[in-house]
Amino acid sequence: MSDTLAVRRAGAAERKAAIARLTAEWGDPVRVHGEAYAFHDCEIFIAGDFAGLAAVCLRDSPVAELVAINAFERGRGIGTGLIEAVVASLQEFDTLRLTTTNDNLDALRFYQRRGFQLSAVRPGAVDEARRLKPSIPALGDYRIPVRDEIDLVLCLARG
Repeated sequence: MSDTLAVRRAGAAERKAAIARLTAEWGDPVRVHGEAYAFHDCEIFIAGDFAGLAAVCLRDSPVAELVAINAFERGRGIGTGLIEAVVASLQEFDTLRLTTTNDNLDALRFYQRRGFQLSAVRPGAVDEARRLKPSIPALGDYRIPVRDEIDLVLCLARG
């Protein structure tokens, strides 16, 4: 990854803009596996000049939750760089978990290629979340109905 895409934790000056951009992309809070995750409670990572963003919740140690990740340009290593930076920051954690939906085939491919494993499927969970957050779309990628949550985990065992 080039220096222009170096990943860093958001400093105070960047944090507000990063949270605004994540909120525009995801809504706030993000709801997964029955939990609400507010971006202001997360560590925020920025790739380059806002080429990508990630939000990680650290409240449930030893599991860190990747609440949101966006690479605003594909094929430049932005998502990979964000994942690598997040993982490197989690010295006190055993697991990095994330949740996606059944329609998100590109994300399932992306995460599995980076070592994540499927750990849970919750049929109908998105239908339930949609009752609390009606902005969740009914149709997703490839016009697949968005119904189910899928958790993926990355073991962070070190040593």
